[in-house]
Amino acid sequence: MELIGQGRADGVPILSRYSNLPCLWCRYKLERKRSDNKGWNTEEHGENSAPFIIDDGSGRCVVDPQGAEVLTRHKDSWTKGDYRYTEWRLLDIDYIYVLGEFKTVGGSNTTLTQDDLVKQVLSEWKADNANLLKRFDLDNNGVLDMQEWMLARSAAKREAEKRMNEVLAEPDVNFMLQPRDGRLFLISNFDQNKLALRYKLWAWAHIVILFGALLSMAWIVRQP
Repeated sequence: MELIGQGRADGVPILSRYSNLPCLWCRYKLERKRSDNKGWNTEEHGENSAPFIIDDGSGRCVVDPQGAEVLTRHKDSWTKGDYRYTEWRLLDIDYIYVLGEFKTVGGSNTTLTQDDLVKQVLSEWKADNANLLKRFDLDNNGVLDMQEWMLARSAAKREAEKRMNEVLAEPDVNFMLQPRDGRLFLISNFDQNKLALRYKLWAWAHIVILFGALLSMAWIVRQP
């Protein structure tokens, strides 16, 4: 599913690794100049990330960037002595495009049934047998007979109904996550048209590379 909206921090924004600026997501890299001055060696690299909010005007969605390919136009790089610092960031001023797996969690999407909750309640009560007997062993013989057990089940049904109402009253929360089937999970603040062009060029480049590899294999096979 695709989603476009204004980015917002879900609580306190995270801070970028080197510049210590508030952001929604940050990739960082620290490089050290080689002793022969012919390039840079990477000293460390990684990401700072946390779930953030996207608001498309009709509702809010929590985006978990774990496992996403993130493309951002915000890149800063600077040198200090023999070190070069680079950061890529998503900011809460950005309109953000997300392609991933959409999921809603909450009361209206619960998979629990009344029977499930009755079993859960009875299981909890059985774990505290002394209290179960105290409540429902009317003749105090230390064992629940059929009538007493039916009384316990009726009470469990009432408790289950109460819990079900509480579950159904919980607000729905929308999430955008990494697809479980391996499909692309993409987050970007680039213009959609530019993003589409970038992926078209990327796809054509891979087709050309694949075609070239096939031609090379065919040529090798034909050699005596």
